[in-house]
Amino acid sequence: MSRNYPPTVDAVLSIRPAAPADRTAVEAICVATGDDGRDAAGRYDDPTLLAHLWATPHLLADPALATIVEDHDGPAGYLVAAADTVAFEQWCEQHWWPALRQRYPLEAERRDTDRELVRLLHAPEATPASLTDRYPAHLHINLLPRLQGTGLGRLLIERLVTQLQHRGVAGVHLGVSATNEPAIGFYRHMGFEPEAVEPDGGLIMVLSLT
Repeated sequence: MSRNYPPTVDAVLSIRPAAPADRTAVEAICVATGDDGRDAAGRYDDPTLLAHLWATPHLLADPALATIVEDHDGPAGYLVAAADTVAFEQWCEQHWWPALRQRYPLEAERRDTDRELVRLLHAPEATPASLTDRYPAHLHINLLPRLQGTGLGRLLIERLVTQLQHRGVAGVHLGVSATNEPAIGFYRHMGFEPEAVEPDGGLIMVLSLT
């Protein structure tokens, strides 16, 4: 009788630096995991807005910190990050948001969920100095369901921590939905601690690297 075993790290073909050609895959993975690790496509008329906010600009602004996970079916996960959140936000204001603001005007009619993301494109919230002074870096990590729970998240974060330490970065932070209990548990296991609650109820978690 056949059995369905959970996937393992052995199923992965490679963990490698991202390349420009990975942009489409990264955006697709962002959407496919955008609802607490589940597919978010049905929640939005234009779900690529998720990637415009939380994946693609990182891939372009600091590609050396972007990592791709591939299995036999292709790219199945990524980690993107910025070593200096303040500099990243300045980069986005100069190079990323202007074109998107033209593409997504505030006054256009759209679904409520899309409208909230478009509002963030036009008025992104600056990360407070109280956070960036101690934890200047931030990250986003997503794995497709077929690779969730395999230990790959740990490998990706450990790789990033080493990269940030080589750059002399003092700490890193991330945001996670308050309803995503498995992710919160995972980050706690990795040494992250809750630091603050965002206006939307999300949780900011931090890790010191010194």
